[in-house]
Amino acid sequence: MAHKRKKRRTQKKAIEEAEAAERAKVPKSFVVKSGKVGRSVAALVRDFRQVMEPNTASQLRERASNKIRDYVNIAGPLGVTHFMMFSQTDVGTNLRIARLPRGPTLTFRVVKYSLAKDCLALQKSPKAPGSEYRIAPLLLLNNFGSPADNEDDSTRKRFKLMTAMLQNLFPAINPAKMVLADIRRVVLFNYNAETDTIDFRHYVITVKPVGVTKGIKKIITNSDMPDMGKFEDVSEYVLREAFASESDIEDGAESSVTLAQNYVGRGNRKSEQRAVRLVEAGPRMELKLLKIEAGLCEGDVLYHSYIHKTEVEVKEVEKRRQKILAEKARRRKEQEENVARKKTEEEAKKQRSQDFAANPKPQDGSKYDSDGDDDDDEVGSIHEADDGYSEEESSDISEDERDEVLDFDAKGGASYGDEFGADNLFTEDDDDIASGSDGNASESQASSGGEGGKAGGQKDSLKPQAYGTQERDQETPFKAIMKVTSVSSRLIGTSGRGGQCPSAE
Repeated sequence: MAHKRKKRRTQKKAIEEAEAAERAKVPKSFVVKSGKVGRSVAALVRDFRQVMEPNTASQLRERASNKIRDYVNIAGPLGVTHFMMFSQTDVGTNLRIARLPRGPTLTFRVVKYSLAKDCLALQKSPKAPGSEYRIAPLLLLNNFGSPADNEDDSTRKRFKLMTAMLQNLFPAINPAKMVLADIRRVVLFNYNAETDTIDFRHYVITVKPVGVTKGIKKIITNSDMPDMGKFEDVSEYVLREAFASESDIEDGAESSVTLAQNYVGRGNRKSEQRAVRLVEAGPRMELKLLKIEAGLCEGDVLYHSYIHKTEVEVKEVEKRRQKILAEKARRRKEQEENVARKKTEEEAKKQRSQDFAANPKPQDGSKYDSDGDDDDDEVGSIHEADDGYSEEESSDISEDERDEVLDFDAKGGASYGDEFGADNLFTEDDDDIASGSDGNASESQASSGGEGGKAGGQKDSLKPQAYGTQERDQETPFKAIMKVTSVSSRLIGTSGRGGQCPSAE
């Protein structure tokens, strides 16, 4: 028995890839406010975000500390292509429309504006917003065609750039694949040549039946039947509502169309004849172009409505700009070199530390300090106290002198006795200790009072002498004791502690 053929959905995968590619081409935008703005401008920002839906960040929360580079950094991963920023100055309100990430930038002055709530308040039966904001609006550009023959080349380029910028704000349409039900809103840019301003309008598209009376129109369009309790016959309702309103008069042959596809609403089927109406949803704006910059809110000024410069001035400005760019490039290169140099030094120091940890005692006889290199640290290194003896002097001590000092240190060394007082010192001199005297019986010198000295011959007895005689150097008792103790510590490898001296009797 043959196995059943397994169906593989290869076409579905190809369709999904094609849809993803189409979505990537759809322009997306950021609509933000910059600096301190009033409540009206903040409301205008919210209304303009609603106009740009669904391809805009409608819930974006900006901070006063946010810069343009912050939005540019997140625009790439999110696929944002356009940036619109409202700001307010003492002169008025401005609108910047920029192409991310490198420009150009169009700066408009908002001459006057009306919020969406103000536009709805003027209508007798305002339409509540619904599902029409789920689909991008249709763009209409009026009077943006080729300029007159008497206009110069700069004006032609300005119109061409402005037209391309406004067209790329919204997704392009393909008439062959367009679905009629997706056209729910219209955004209009109308150029007024007399005032050199651009009028911005936002409408919602609605369709109404034509060729019927007002009463029949209510029955067709409304899902609920009207109340006919006060009429004796249905003809009274039809004849009473037979008069034509102003809107019915406007629904002539020019405004009526035949639906090519089913449209949104009750009874709007294919091949039905309907009248197309535009209901303003707001906001309104009157814009005046101030300047065009080549970069993202910076760069060469391609056009300015108030400032006009000669070719010489333009060249000077470009020369200064190139000089600034060269200086920035030089500083950037210098910073990169400094970073690379510091990184190399850190790696070399780390390598020396690793070498020191692997081989603490180098073969070449050089010394390492605490961090592994061969230089002396000013802070943090531990050095021995200066005791007045160099390594050469300590190495020249004879064996007999070494034994005598060891014997002296083994018996307790020299210390202060309570019975001698703070101003007394042993009469043994450092030279006598180094020359071989045993430290048990020493001859003491007579004091400066004039009495003759006695020969000391008693064992284990030490006679004190008042410190300050002419024969000895002017040393404090503590320095004299530390001098002897440091010699012994160098010879026997101790840390400088002297043994406890037996008290003299």
